[in-house]
Amino acid sequence: MADLTQYGWNESMKAHYETSENKENSLGRVIADFGYKLKLITEEGETLATVAPRLLQGNGQIRPAAGDWVIFKKFEDQTEPMILEVLPRKTKFSRAAAGIEVKEQVVAANVDVVFLMQSLNQNFNLRRLERYLIAAWESGALPVIVLTKSDICDDTDTKLSQVYEVAKGVDIFAVSAVTGEGLDKVKAYITPGKTVAFLGSSGVGKSTLVNSLSGKELLKTQEVREDDARGRHTTTHRELDLLPDGGVVLDTPGMRTLTLWEAEEGIAEVFGDIEELVKECRFSDCKHQNEPGCAVRAALQNGSLSEKRWENWLKLQKELLYIEGKRNFQVREERKKFQKAISRNQRSVY
Repeated sequence: MADLTQYGWNESMKAHYETSENKENSLGRVIADFGYKLKLITEEGETLATVAPRLLQGNGQIRPAAGDWVIFKKFEDQTEPMILEVLPRKTKFSRAAAGIEVKEQVVAANVDVVFLMQSLNQNFNLRRLERYLIAAWESGALPVIVLTKSDICDDTDTKLSQVYEVAKGVDIFAVSAVTGEGLDKVKAYITPGKTVAFLGSSGVGKSTLVNSLSGKELLKTQEVREDDARGRHTTTHRELDLLPDGGVVLDTPGMRTLTLWEAEEGIAEVFGDIEELVKECRFSDCKHQNEPGCAVRAALQNGSLSEKRWENWLKLQKELLYIEGKRNFQVREERKKFQKAISRNQRSVY
């Protein structure tokens, strides 16, 4: 038997469950995502489940992801249970899925705290961190920055000051799984009933940190190449684990790229200074090039705004416009298909 309150079940989720038309069926939380099959934790323990076809087809339906609370149907024969419904999410960390088709990929759902991880070696990248911060603020969860491998870094203070500049108002910790530095500060966020996610690129030490926090080898780890600080994907799928002292951790495969899906609130949090400068320009349609009264150019010239930060903001704006254009195109194409189907049905009737 499992106590679902340890996995984050609370009164808010209970209220959603009790108003569902599927409430006569069973309840569980997705603790591992294997694609078309998901592992659930239920009151009776762990079980594998399939997903109802209508949830996989989209059409406004929510496809279950790691961290979701779901309602599933059990069968009397040996058939695996089937997930019928995903309960409303309180938070979701998502990105644009790789591939030609434009669609959202939910990396983690119903997470309270997102640990954004970078190592203090060659992996350290402020521009990548800004991107992760945007997605974290957009998710609705609390972002916390964890800089790993402080034991092999000889300029930790310098890098910390750089991170403070781009992540104002966010807690930032330098940690080492070898010496134990900073682990107590990270562990303070992981309390019974809370869910935290560890996100970052390959080789930053996500699995190693989770093992250090749990006091045992909860997750597999691999060596990182010393020449370029890169590592293989130790974690191959998204999975939740219950820590001995309470709290649930979600480990994810390292992400080589993070293409933003939605970013309006996140951009405002991370690049609020730039957005204020844009508003201060003399002309509302300022291109920030040679126009008189351009607040952005003035900030670049006096050094209060760095060229790299400005270039990253421009890059993100172009990326978001591109994604939005593809999404709008896809919606138009789907609408055309729907209208053609209606026309065919009308001709067959008359």
